Amino acid sequence: MFLLHEYDIFWAFLIISSVIPILAFVISGVLAPVSEGPEKLSSYESGIEPMGDAWLQFRIRYYMFALVFVVFDVETVFLYPWAMSFDVLGVSVFIEALIFVLIPIVGSVYAWRKGALEWS
Repeated sequence: MFLLHEYDIFWAFLIISSVIPILAFVISGVLAPVSEGPEKLSSYESGIEPMGDAWLQFRIRYYMFALVFVVFDVETVFLYPWAMSFDVLGVSVFIEALIFVLIPIVGSVYAWRKGALEWS
């Protein structure tokens, strides 16, 4: 009736790749030792008795710098294949890549001028 028999390998890989992580979590949950107590639930600081609360709230600026780093890192990963085949692609792809690079640069300049990247 349906001609989906040619997708049998795809479905097999999809099922296997879904079952393996689920099975790993289930086996880990069953075999892992469970011992809860006050020492297990306390924070560990290099063998020294912890002082104060373990919960620290970080400023948003750390996350802003991390996101800027990730954006430019991912951009570099996407530009590498383009740079390897630059001589074959032509001028139109060069203009597209230039726009691709300019968008995060304009965003960074905007964030910089708004003061989002200042430490103090």
